[in-house]
Amino acid sequence: MALTLEPSKRILESPNYKWWAYAAISVGLFLTVMDQSGVNIALPRIAEHFSADIPTVQWITLGYVLATSALFMPMGRISDIVGRKYVYMGGFVVFVAAAAVGGSAETLSVVVASKIVQGIGSAGIQANGMAMVADIFPERERGKALGLYMLIIGTGAISGPVIGGVLVSSLGWRSVFFASVPVGILAFAAALLILQRGPRMRGADSNSIRFDWAGAALSSTALVSLLYGVTSLHRAGIGSIEVAGGLALGVLLIVGFIMWELRVSDPMLDLNFFRSKVFSFGVSARFLSFLGGSSIFFLMPFYLVQGLGYEPSRAGLLMVPGAIAMAVVGPFSGRMSDRFGTRWLTVAGMAISGGSLIFFSTLTISSPASHVVVGMAMQGLGMGVFSSPNTSAIMSSISREEYGIASAFLNMTRTTANLSGVALATTMVTLTMASMGYEPSLAAVSEAGGIDVRTAFVAGLGRAFLVAGVLVFTAMALAAYRGEKPPASEDACDQEPDTRNEASGRKASDD
Repeated sequence: MALTLEPSKRILESPNYKWWAYAAISVGLFLTVMDQSGVNIALPRIAEHFSADIPTVQWITLGYVLATSALFMPMGRISDIVGRKYVYMGGFVVFVAAAAVGGSAETLSVVVASKIVQGIGSAGIQANGMAMVADIFPERERGKALGLYMLIIGTGAISGPVIGGVLVSSLGWRSVFFASVPVGILAFAAALLILQRGPRMRGADSNSIRFDWAGAALSSTALVSLLYGVTSLHRAGIGSIEVAGGLALGVLLIVGFIMWELRVSDPMLDLNFFRSKVFSFGVSARFLSFLGGSSIFFLMPFYLVQGLGYEPSRAGLLMVPGAIAMAVVGPFSGRMSDRFGTRWLTVAGMAISGGSLIFFSTLTISSPASHVVVGMAMQGLGMGVFSSPNTSAIMSSISREEYGIASAFLNMTRTTANLSGVALATTMVTLTMASMGYEPSLAAVSEAGGIDVRTAFVAGLGRAFLVAGVLVFTAMALAAYRGEKPPASEDACDQEPDTRNEASGRKASDD
């Protein structure tokens, strides 16, 4: 029997229902963002507790990200069939249970396994978060809604290192895991009492829509293979079996996935989405923006702590302006896109982000802290201006019933780009260090290693940021070329939810 539990009529008919729903979603999304960065802070303590090296302990984070990324699309597709609320709530059941196991683990292997399982739960949560936020606001306020989504993400990014640092310092590394349990239970209860099931694909009620198990297996395995190959690049080299084998297998599986999706009646991902120039170019710009920008958030702590000798607490504070700028500007940019369109805001955002990367490429071994603060603020400002309008344009190009798979695909694009960007930037830095006669490892960068090693590291950093800047300016060009639909009229927004965007993702009129 299908679940039918819905909020009370009083809640549903409240004139402030969208804000109640937004608050319920915010708790869950905030937790997933904060948890990931909080656990990263705890990695050194976990390594010390289990007498493990950092590369081994990093599988706690890598396993989580791989599991989440691989399952984004299957979770999104399931939510479009059975209802987003139930997949979202199920994600919290898995997330909380795995957090409790990880916090009480007595071996490192159990900690790693618990984070992988937690990544499965996180996929169910994050795959639906963007879709639900976009869904509870009328179409004419979609930009504002996605701007508010960015506010949640930015706030979680700011709070994670701070809260995680306090917990680890005062209560130990296990507290980072245990702290997720009560917050996760609160998020589950809020979703249960407030959120609606959400729209489902036509035919889902009659069970005529079937889940594409083969497509899910192909897409998930392809993504894991590609990401494993990419993340092994700086360590093993392009000719290694890990890198060459992983990339080759991933490409073959992607080809197989595309061929399968073109012939199956109910595909995992409707490839007709890409017939829309708004969708295809918008997604490409999103991928390149995160591919370029991710290098900052990974390499900057090495520059500040190992390169300049700053304390980790001070280094963390110097990076906060970027998250603050993104959180503040995101909602404003989203509301502007509702009124004036999305194209030129996305172009402006990428121009600012690209400028920040060029600015960072001029860093030296003696650059002042103000250089970092200005660059981080520029990066956060650019991403805040870009993200909400670009996402709004992409979501406007598809039908409302398929928000789940679209939201999941966009989140998968982000995580894949982040991992690939970190691998690309790290490879460039270590290759530069090797060409100058130093050990090609970020671990060699420290005051004990001498100023020459740090100078070689900063030289590689500059090259990595220049390449990242080129990628972001390419994203800017794609954003300018993609075109856009006109802002929705209020009459259109007042239509029934399941008809106002019907089949818009399959129309070629966006071209």
